[in-house]
Amino acid sequence: MRFLRRNSSSSPEDDGTEDVASDVDGEAPSRAHTPKKGRATPSRRDAESRRRGPVAPPPKTTREAMKRSREVRKSNPTSKEDRKAMMRERRERMMAGDDRYLLPRDRGPVKAFVRDCIDARHNLLGLFMPLAILVFISLLVPNMEVQRWATLITMAMLAAMVIEGFYNGRRIAQLARENFPKEDIKNRTIIWYAFIRASQIRRLRVPKPRVKPGDPVKVS
Repeated sequence: MRFLRRNSSSSPEDDGTEDVASDVDGEAPSRAHTPKKGRATPSRRDAESRRRGPVAPPPKTTREAMKRSREVRKSNPTSKEDRKAMMRERRERMMAGDDRYLLPRDRGPVKAFVRDCIDARHNLLGLFMPLAILVFISLLVPNMEVQRWATLITMAMLAAMVIEGFYNGRRIAQLARENFPKEDIKNRTIIWYAFIRASQIRRLRVPKPRVKPGDPVKVS
């Protein structure tokens, strides 16, 4: 048997005729050949590291690490000291009542008016935290009579605080509505804001009080 062998009966003339015929009919399109790059495609991490430049080796000693830290602080304008100074300035402005640095719940002339109304008088709600401390101390006393009286006094004080806070909030909401007729003032929001402000110790209030007890309240 003959496999893939040329027929002996075929002549060179026949081969040439077939080749010419194939050329006349049309040449088969050859496949596009892409030459190899000769190297692997770099990964994304390698490409980014090349763009950023070479990474410095880790410091070998503590002195070298401290030296690098000082260099970074010199080259970086927002160093740790600068951030502390910025935070200190931000807190001072917030305590002074600057609207740009206050929390959203404290912003606006209406909220400033409510704070002044609370700070211009002594409120029973200001005894809330001292009363809580007194109750805690009374629970440590191993005397049932003392604990019973402390509980009764606490309940009576809490009831008086709630009543005072409710009526005080309604009064301030009415005053705010009269002084700011164009503002959309809701009783619930003003009452709750006044209640929280009055329940805080005066020296711990944020922002700090602008008026003293007994001073008249002015619309800013």
